[in-house]
Amino acid sequence: MLKRRHQLFVVVLFVLDALVVAAAAMSAWSIRRLLAERTFPHLSEWEDWLKEPLLLFVVPLGLICIRVSGLYRPRRDRTLTSELLDVARATGFTIGLLVFVLWAVGNDAIAAGSGSAGVMFYDARFTAPRFQILLLAPVLFVLLSSHRAIFRTVLRRVRARGWNQRHVLIVGTGRLGQVAFRTIERNSWTGMRPAGFVTHHPEARRETFLDTRVLGGLTQLDRVLDEHEFDAVYLALPGTRAGELPGLLQMLDRHAVDVRVVPDVPTRYIPQAMTVAELDGMPVLSYRESPLVGVGGMNKRTLDVIGAVVAIVLLSPLMLAVAAAVSLSSHGPVIFRQRRVSIGGEQFKIYKFRTMYDQAAEASPAWTQRNDPRVTHVGRFLRRTSLDELPQLFNVVRGEMSLVGPRPERPELIERFREDWRGYMLRHHVKAGMTGWAQVNGLRGDTSLRKRVQYDLFYVRNWSLLFDVRILILTLTRGFVNRNAY
Repeated sequence: MLKRRHQLFVVVLFVLDALVVAAAAMSAWSIRRLLAERTFPHLSEWEDWLKEPLLLFVVPLGLICIRVSGLYRPRRDRTLTSELLDVARATGFTIGLLVFVLWAVGNDAIAAGSGSAGVMFYDARFTAPRFQILLLAPVLFVLLSSHRAIFRTVLRRVRARGWNQRHVLIVGTGRLGQVAFRTIERNSWTGMRPAGFVTHHPEARRETFLDTRVLGGLTQLDRVLDEHEFDAVYLALPGTRAGELPGLLQMLDRHAVDVRVVPDVPTRYIPQAMTVAELDGMPVLSYRESPLVGVGGMNKRTLDVIGAVVAIVLLSPLMLAVAAAVSLSSHGPVIFRQRRVSIGGEQFKIYKFRTMYDQAAEASPAWTQRNDPRVTHVGRFLRRTSLDELPQLFNVVRGEMSLVGPRPERPELIERFREDWRGYMLRHHVKAGMTGWAQVNGLRGDTSLRKRVQYDLFYVRNWSLLFDVRILILTLTRGFVNRNAY
């Protein structure tokens, strides 16, 4: 019954997606006509309403790419972010495939001299049809994303009211089975409902568990699935029963149900989302890894280099003025260097404008106190306005730091913190930064170390390039002055 309902949802989504893709094609065409021809679309032949918006190409190609991107799979626990990433992938595939097909069939839309009117876009001139294809990418992504978000919201509300339910069998009546039950029950928006238990013992020792019926033990699991209709099975076996897992998975191959495995790992030991990969046929469960592996790290490095170079060029007069003020205020070098720790525990020398009378005092492991006599008058102003940290832009260019990340700490302090604060070393899964999630939330200077670590770990677990951009914008809009810095 549920599978028939899923097919119904797929048909509904398919039709809605087709309408949205068609609307995107028509919108891109209309905008092109308004900008290039300066007239609203008004055609006499109905065939032109299909040909000029490229509907005969865009709609079928778009639906194929949506299907290939996995947007019709029954994934009730899929997050909105992951679905939007799939939408972006489908949009990219659609545009790329559209250009290739138009070129293959010799369509005028991509011919070098097609169209009499043109459009200027960022100092580049596009023929009207090419500009239409360029417009199609953002329009298609925005419309598809909005449509999917609305559809998801409506569906979640329907499921939260008890409709379109998916019945789940939980295998395991221990602590892990209880966690699985409570989690599924709490997230009713998924439409999944715990409908029964099978105990992790060979035979059932009770009739109910958490006010839900216990249908048997592990030896009766095959019979239970034959006699009852379940849509999914959650294997929540305690670690002592881990040896039963291969046999259970083999037996479950005989039943048309979804199977999920809940690992017996306490959540406090899962600092990041686990992922499953495969290495030459061997399944590998990724317990923890840096979020900057692969393309993400390349994108972050690109943002760092461009941002740091632009900042150095724009702020060079200010940095020269600060250097002069430091030099005139007290004896000693203008730039202070201190050993800090960044990604992977690597040590580097951080650059700062000197803010103390004695550089040896500035290198002391003791933190600066309010009205600290070691700090110069100019240095106190530089610390409060964060201007003393501007030379770290050169650390960013050198690849030792990032524009955004947890603030770097001294090696001698890290040895103490790693024992006192669980998860502290996870901060070093990313490069140390000039600014960070903790800093834009006011956690600088003499503030709670526990809270700073919490904010830093949140950043590491939820890193994205857009998150970095958001922190940079907050750093600029909230200013550099902080009352806790002295």
